[in-house]
Amino acid sequence: MAETETLENFVDGAWVRPEGRDLLDVPDPSSGALIARVPRSGASEVDAAVRAARRAFGSWREVPVVERARHVLALRALLEAHAEELARTVVRENGKTLDEARGSVRRGIEATEFAAAAPTTLQGSFLEDVSRGVDTTLLRQPVGVVAGITPFNFPVMIPLWMAPLALVCGNTFVLKPSERVPRSASLLARWVAEAGFPAGTFNLVHGDAAAVDALLTHPGVDAVSFVGSAPTARHIYTTAAAHGKRVQALAGAKNYLIVMPDAELARSVPAIVSSAFGQSGERCLAGSVVVAVEPGADRLVEQLSRAVSALVTGPANASGTEVGPVIRPEHRDRVLQWIRDGERLGARVVARGSVPPGSAGYYVPPVLFDGVRPEMPIAQEEIFGPVLSVIRVASLDEAIEVANRSRYGNAAAIFTRDGRSAREFTHRIEAGMLGVNIGVPAPAAFFPFVGWKGSFYGDLHATGRDAVEFYTRKKVVTTRWF
Repeated sequence: MAETETLENFVDGAWVRPEGRDLLDVPDPSSGALIARVPRSGASEVDAAVRAARRAFGSWREVPVVERARHVLALRALLEAHAEELARTVVRENGKTLDEARGSVRRGIEATEFAAAAPTTLQGSFLEDVSRGVDTTLLRQPVGVVAGITPFNFPVMIPLWMAPLALVCGNTFVLKPSERVPRSASLLARWVAEAGFPAGTFNLVHGDAAAVDALLTHPGVDAVSFVGSAPTARHIYTTAAAHGKRVQALAGAKNYLIVMPDAELARSVPAIVSSAFGQSGERCLAGSVVVAVEPGADRLVEQLSRAVSALVTGPANASGTEVGPVIRPEHRDRVLQWIRDGERLGARVVARGSVPPGSAGYYVPPVLFDGVRPEMPIAQEEIFGPVLSVIRVASLDEAIEVANRSRYGNAAAIFTRDGRSAREFTHRIEAGMLGVNIGVPAPAAFFPFVGWKGSFYGDLHATGRDAVEFYTRKKVVTTRWF
């Protein structure tokens, strides 16, 4: 794609440029330079995409599952062949470092591999003689037209969580990617078509809130899968559910990392720093609060301080960069305000990194707070930036109590060499994805991505068996032959 190409929607197998629509600028977060423009699609463009998906659904659901799986395998081969191009596109439009981008693309490919197992995962069940001469069969059938609404922070991985599995289950799909990172989605649409998926099975509509609301209320959409912020997730869930749609809405997070006195700091500190500052903290599995169990907090904070101070902040595509930019200048300003508020309320900045001097990119210096109290906003609210807070407590019981006060429940981790402490933590903590000596406990694609409390709205989670259940409906057939 040209450097400042105006992107198009992909509807019914063809690229379409919405006429008379405003265009949104897509800057490179590392430099502020314009790299693309994207249409602000509205209800009419959404309607065209949903109608195309609805028309394609009747024939696509009749395609044998083994043939649908072959299309997914063809897509997987294309993704593998173009993985580096995808990763570099993510670096340019998102601001991830190249290693982070490559890792996220790899996770997306793994989700596609899981989708290709559909001939096994879609199998139903059968029980003979539930009564005399009566048999019962459970079938799984597609839901219909699925809308996927995806965030800026994983522009390849999260669409690949959704679309391949929804399609292989026999559904048709409409993707509304974040308007901040549209180029990755356009590449995915190109390769979905090249993999042989029929026209109308996969559709792409660029845009912002107007396109989202049109999908949530459109009578032709049967299910909505969403990943994004907590306020938006609540809106997605309540609006789409009120219009009779099946919904899964993955929301915000505030993830606590409990460090026991016996933790092996030589390995724990790098894991904590990677969790908190990787991808500039812009991920829902970022560890943003360390709960240091005494004694030993001084030693932990000292080592964290040295590590944070040494982090290299710079352009995402520069060799040696460890912390890239955040996504937009307004988000940079919000994160900087969070840091000022933390200082004003009494938290102490014990380490502060630097940012590239004179750069037009959207940089936030990595910050480590100590002396944070559990009730402080920086310990409760999702900052989504390179900020790590340390709370000191006297015991594991107190650490679990502090973590469980959070209204979120996405992830949590413990660093310890003691099995009893780890067992107590995993049994009592109120979060869905847990790490033991692992700072980013992201499950593999064949397990569900399980947020609790305010981190998830719905019943069936993304990825794994839950996602198969989300993209299908059960039908139970009871049979007797005379």
